[in-house]
Amino acid sequence: MTSPQQSLPPSPPPPQSTGLSPKSQTRPQISLEQPSQKKNRSHSNKIIKRVRTAFRSFPIVAPAACPIPGMFHNGRVHGGTRITGTLFGHRKARVSLAIQENPKCLPMLVLELAIPTGKLLQDMGVALVRIALECEKNQSDKSKLIDEPVWTMYCNGRKTGYGVKREPTEDDLHVMQTLHVVSMGAGVLPSEDGNEPPEGELTYMRSFFERVIGSKDSETYYMMNPEGSGGPELSIFFVIQVDGK
Repeated sequence: MTSPQQSLPPSPPPPQSTGLSPKSQTRPQISLEQPSQKKNRSHSNKIIKRVRTAFRSFPIVAPAACPIPGMFHNGRVHGGTRITGTLFGHRKARVSLAIQENPKCLPMLVLELAIPTGKLLQDMGVALVRIALECEKNQSDKSKLIDEPVWTMYCNGRKTGYGVKREPTEDDLHVMQTLHVVSMGAGVLPSEDGNEPPEGELTYMRSFFERVIGSKDSETYYMMNPEGSGGPELSIFFVIQVDGK
């Protein structure tokens, strides 16, 4: 007498590859919007551009030693465009700067700076920090200022290394998505596995910046005081030196 055959359960289907890392599968979907790319040139922008062009031949002086009367008023820069800037990074690692049209937009620019995140935030808590980013290019090079890949970096007059532009990484976009409801603020983002990484906590500082375009080869970003009084806490100057000029 033969025993009845027992039916075996069907084999489970093989797992399908999602193309994402395990870290990606636990993160919220990126819902940031594309920036508008509108070129808004007000009359005051044109005046600032003409004034800066006229002063290009003058010697460079420190802003603290020779302030421009009336340039800052009620936490705004005359002729500036308000944008969102975020300094972020692990405390012991190099800090990154992300520039956005607003907190809900994808970054227009992500720049890795040659200074640890903790050191920069500590210096900003003591005094005004001025960062100058300079690069040279041939006169035939028609690339835009924000498209330059590498900049020589000076912090408060001292050369510190290089600023390097990069395309937004998955980690960059995760930080921007996490902070998309934050207009201004500072703090620490929790690690995804609950453990503090060797580079230290992931720290951020977000604020409004006033962007002033001096010419196609120079731009300045002023991080404004959250209280809306006094001058900027951080100033970042982009300057391109063109050969033959």
